[in-house]
Amino acid sequence: MPPELHFILLLVLRMAIAAAFVVSASIITERSGPVIGALVATLPISAGPSYVFLALDHDAAFIAQGALSSLPVNAATIILGLTYVVLAQRHSLLVSCGAAVGVWIVLASIIRMFDWTLTAGLAVNLVAFGICIPLLARYRHVKMPLVTRRWYDIPFRASLVATLVAIVVSTSGWVGPRVSGVIALYPIVFTSMMVILHPRIGGPPTAAVLANSAWGLLGFGMAIAVLHVGALNFGSAIGLSLALATCITWNLTLWWNGRRKRMASA
Repeated sequence: MPPELHFILLLVLRMAIAAAFVVSASIITERSGPVIGALVATLPISAGPSYVFLALDHDAAFIAQGALSSLPVNAATIILGLTYVVLAQRHSLLVSCGAAVGVWIVLASIIRMFDWTLTAGLAVNLVAFGICIPLLARYRHVKMPLVTRRWYDIPFRASLVATLVAIVVSTSGWVGPRVSGVIALYPIVFTSMMVILHPRIGGPPTAAVLANSAWGLLGFGMAIAVLHVGALNFGSAIGLSLALATCITWNLTLWWNGRRKRMASA
């Protein structure tokens, strides 16, 4: 088989696997409400497949370095969320989503310019989440209207994630781990939620889903740090496994804590 055809077929297979993953997660999110949906949305739905496929093409040092660049990008994502949540209370999808994505691109462009250490990345996350989580708290509790899924919703999300995987995998060899780590963490799930839900149920309910995602996103940042340390010391496979376990454990803890509080108040 010619090398070019082998690369194309392998790339298509990877895109299909990523798309199948996001379709499954999307169905769970839509059927579980804003709180559980937010926790599912902060699992590594798009970044996970991107990093798995990067690990198949590159060594553990590449993955560890990429994770260092991804860590401060996670802080940019929570700022994207805050920007959208505030603007969505009164403005259209175009204004709210456009401004949020614009803020993320500016911050990611700045992040790309620096060589990050684990300490610096964690510090940026602590500052960003320390500011954003209290500001997002007032927007979390909104009555959610019934969402009717349309035929193109899940294919749209799947195509976005598949495209992201294709970009990360096909460009990683010449852009290097720093840029790959930035691209891998583009908030595809958040963006697709804005685009799909805002016109249908309005800005405030859509914003509530993103506002509820703040604590889950904090755990995702911890998972990125675990990925860096794990890949650096034990290899990519163990690093990725530990990062996924961190995300799942953190989100299950959040879910259990919320359930316990609801039962106590009842």
